[in-house]
Amino acid sequence: MILNYKFENFMSFRENVEFSMLAPKTKVKNRFPNNYTTLDVGIDVLKTAVVVGENAGGKSNFVRSLSYLQSFFVKTEPVKAYRGVINTNSDQDFCPKKNKASQSFEIEIFMEENILYLYRLEIDFVGIAKEAFYYKDRVKSRYKKIFSMERDNCTIECREEEVCKNSHNCHARVKVAQLLSGPESESKIGESLEKSSNKEKMLGLTIIKYALLGNEHAIAFTDWIKNDLCPKTNIINYDIYKSMKNEEEDLQILCDARYLDIFRMIDYSIIDFKVDEEKPFSKTMIVRQKRDGSTFARELAKDSSGVREFFAWAVQIFKVVYENKTVFADEMDRVLNPVLADRVISFICGKKHLGQFIFTTHNVLHLDLKNYMKEQIYFITKDIETLESELYSLADFPEIRYETTKIYEFYMKGILGGTAIE
Repeated sequence: MILNYKFENFMSFRENVEFSMLAPKTKVKNRFPNNYTTLDVGIDVLKTAVVVGENAGGKSNFVRSLSYLQSFFVKTEPVKAYRGVINTNSDQDFCPKKNKASQSFEIEIFMEENILYLYRLEIDFVGIAKEAFYYKDRVKSRYKKIFSMERDNCTIECREEEVCKNSHNCHARVKVAQLLSGPESESKIGESLEKSSNKEKMLGLTIIKYALLGNEHAIAFTDWIKNDLCPKTNIINYDIYKSMKNEEEDLQILCDARYLDIFRMIDYSIIDFKVDEEKPFSKTMIVRQKRDGSTFARELAKDSSGVREFFAWAVQIFKVVYENKTVFADEMDRVLNPVLADRVISFICGKKHLGQFIFTTHNVLHLDLKNYMKEQIYFITKDIETLESELYSLADFPEIRYETTKIYEFYMKGILGGTAIE
C-alpha cells in the first residue's frame, strides 16, 4: 500500500508534489470506518482517493509520473532524465553540460510482511545523482538505511560540440564517480558501480543490483513496484488498449467467479459471460436475462461503450480487492454514470483487503463529504501564466467543514481551484 508519494519536475509539475494515503488521526475517521485499513504497525491507510481537475490540468501527468518511475524498475536500460518529461520551464537546453535540471521521486509503502519501505531517487540528463533505500518494522521507529548512493564527481566531454549544438543528437562522453554507503553494502555492488562509472554509459538502479544479489528487502520492494503498482493512463479507450495487450494475467481474472460480481455492477441483467481466450476483450459473449426469464447473448465488441470499458476496468478493481494491488486509474469513470461510480467505490470500501484505488475524474459529484474524508479528495490545477500544475488536498482547506454538503458548488465557483483556466 502506498503511504506517501512525492515527485518534482515531471512534465507539467515543476514544484514538489506531495500525495498521501494516510488517514487522518482525528476522530472524523470514525464516521468512515470502511474507508481505511488499520495496519498491524499502527497506522490507518486509505483505501480510495479521487483526484479532480480541469481538462489538461495535469491529472494524467500525475498518473504518468508513477509509470515513469516504474519503468526504471521494469527496463534494464540506463536511468536518466529525458527531455520530453522534464518540465518545460526547467528544460531550456538538452545538453547535459548546460542543463542541470533534475527530477526527484520519493515513495513510501507498506508491505504485507509488516515492513515499511522508503525509496528516494534523483536523476538528471547525466544519470542517477542520488539513490537511497530504507526500511523499518514499526511506525514510530527510525528508518534503517539499506544503502545510499550519491554521485561524487562527474566529468562531461563533448566530441562534437559544434555539430550537435542545434541538434538533439548528443555526443557527450560522461565519466562519473559514485559513493555507496550502508550497513548492508555489498562489495560486489561497489565493484559494479566502479566498473560502470569507468565506461561511457549511464548506470541502472542500484536497488536492482541489490535485488539481483539476493537482498530480501530490495527483492520485495522491486517486486511490489513492478507487479503491485498499477498506474493506468487512458491514451486510447481502455477496452481497446486491453484487447491489444491480451495479458495472461487478465484472462485468469476473467475466469475467476468473483469477477462476475464486479462486472455485473454496470448492468444487473447480466447473469454470465463466456470468455473467448483468444480475444477476451472483444469476442467474449455477454449473457443477459430478460424479465420473463429468457436469456440472450451478445458479443462484447457489439455491446455499449460503457459495458466494454467497464469489462476492462473491472479487472483492475478485482486486482485491488482480491490481489491487494494499488491501482491509479486515469478517468475510469468518464463513460460511467455517477451511480455506478459510487457503486464501485462502495464495493472497494466494503471489502477487507490491502489494495488501493486512486482515480482521476471530471465528475464533480465525487466532491461529497458524505462518502469521502477530506484527505481522500485531491485537486489538480494549472497556473495560467506558467502552465505548471499543482496538486493539493481538500484537507488543506480548514474552512471547509463536514457539515458543508455542496462541496462541488465551491469547486464550480473556483474557490477550491482546479477549474478551467481562461
